[in-house]
Amino acid sequence: MALTPQEQPLRPERSIAYGQSATNKGAGRGAFRWRPDQQWEAYFFLLPSLAGFLLFVILPVLGSLLLSFGTLRLNGAFNLAGLDNYRDMLRDPVFWRAVRNTVYFMVTIVPLQLAFGMVLALALNQPLRGKLIYRVIYFMPVVTTIVAGAIVFQYLLNRNYGPISQIFWSLGMQPPNFLADPTWQKPSVVLLTLWKNTGFTMVIYLAALQGVPQELYDAAQVDGASPWQRFRNVTLPMISPTTFFLFVLQMIGAFQLFTEAFIMTRSSGGAPAQATLTVVYYIYQNAFIFNNMGKASAIAWFLFLFVFIFTFIQTRLQRRWVYYEVS
Repeated sequence: MALTPQEQPLRPERSIAYGQSATNKGAGRGAFRWRPDQQWEAYFFLLPSLAGFLLFVILPVLGSLLLSFGTLRLNGAFNLAGLDNYRDMLRDPVFWRAVRNTVYFMVTIVPLQLAFGMVLALALNQPLRGKLIYRVIYFMPVVTTIVAGAIVFQYLLNRNYGPISQIFWSLGMQPPNFLADPTWQKPSVVLLTLWKNTGFTMVIYLAALQGVPQELYDAAQVDGASPWQRFRNVTLPMISPTTFFLFVLQMIGAFQLFTEAFIMTRSSGGAPAQATLTVVYYIYQNAFIFNNMGKASAIAWFLFLFVFIFTFIQTRLQRRWVYYEVS
């Protein structure tokens, strides 16, 4: 029985030729070639964000780099000064004092914040009654304005009428001057920073702990591992990527510490002996108090390079202690 032309199957050579021609046509245009008829809408919607990023981020960064090699007058006149700003920065003893203070805050705040955040996360990861309420309480300082928190701490630590000083007075003891004594000023700023940011560390650690497979704890317990051994050999390696992330994030934040020191000791410009003068605080002073925008820009780029190098080193060293789970 003969088939009608409508019922005859497509000949193989014809279908192959059609496939080859379509493939060659697609290859000729390029798989990733931009086509205005299909993609211009996406670029149109991205344009406001890209324009804002270019206008408010890229251009100011490039402008500060140029400004670090010159001087800017109050009348807007700009004069190139070469490397004078960088030489002035390196010869400035106040700058190196600010660097030492910043390093002090980094080596105190970062380890304590990681430790306290991990302890709180471990405690709130247990089957406690009302643990949701505790999580909210510990996280509330994170969403509190730092200026409001610093003003409250100023009141708490005030030597004359602060509640903490009143405890010393009631015991017949001389309270320390937390806000004016250089010995106590740094710990006061550290205390405020820990109160403000430990809740964030706790939440991130809590999410990491809840991602550790329970089977690992069960296997370790069957092998006779103690709670400390389970924490040391199971918990710490499994949350090490989170620890690395928090360490880098908090290290950068410690290098950029400003508001806490500025609010707590703003009346004395870093307090007596400039005990709380940080690098960012010194940038603010040069730019808006001393009207030396060139030197302020030079210090800002020095801080950027220092943070970049430090972060790069930590990224390279993570291979020795960070363990990533491989599926």
